Amino acid sequence: MDLKIIVDHRENKGQLPRFLYEKDIQIETKALEVGDFILSNECVVELKKVPDFVNSLVDGRLFTQAKELRENFQKPLYIIEGDMREIFEIRNVHPNAIRAAMLSLTLDYQIPFLFAHDTEETVNLLISLAKREQLDNNKEISLRGSKRTWTVEEQQQFLVEGLPLVGPKLAKSLLKEFKSPITLLNATEEDLIKIDKLGPKKAKLIRELLDAKGEH
Repeated sequence: MDLKIIVDHRENKGQLPRFLYEKDIQIETKALEVGDFILSNECVVELKKVPDFVNSLVDGRLFTQAKELRENFQKPLYIIEGDMREIFEIRNVHPNAIRAAMLSLTLDYQIPFLFAHDTEETVNLLISLAKREQLDNNKEISLRGSKRTWTVEEQQQFLVEGLPLVGPKLAKSLLKEFKSPITLLNATEEDLIKIDKLGPKKAKLIRELLDAKGEH
């Protein structure tokens, strides 16, 4: 199986594509609406040079892009390229604002960071990710790079995954049993405990959250 990376047309310049070609990586150039490099149907990479990371934070693009990455791919990642020592010296942005942004992207959006000193190191990271996705995990790669339209079932699963300690598999089991989110939200602890691998602790946490009245 040959490795393939779908590259956004804006990234298909300079040294990066040449390095990929030299590594015998198959490249397909597309105008991607989401991300810069697609490595599998699940994995996408957004490349940020150090100055661009700070600039996108200042002009508001950073979190818009993060939301689109998270909504359209199961495994989005950032590669930050350049000298990280310079990140706090660009555009007079307070270091705490940059730290807060990186924490939010990691914890709230659950998008991890990888760091590369230069273009060649970025290429090596992309190849390692492509091997992991396409060879080790046997994932296909498609031309998906436009903003995704979610099915009703996917939207319902996303909603249910917001409950405490509920991951994708458990969310599917809950929807299979209760048929709709509204039926699930009205379920008693006794009803919830019947679901395989849910158990009394999770049932209690879910019910407490649904019944709690916040200070809105």
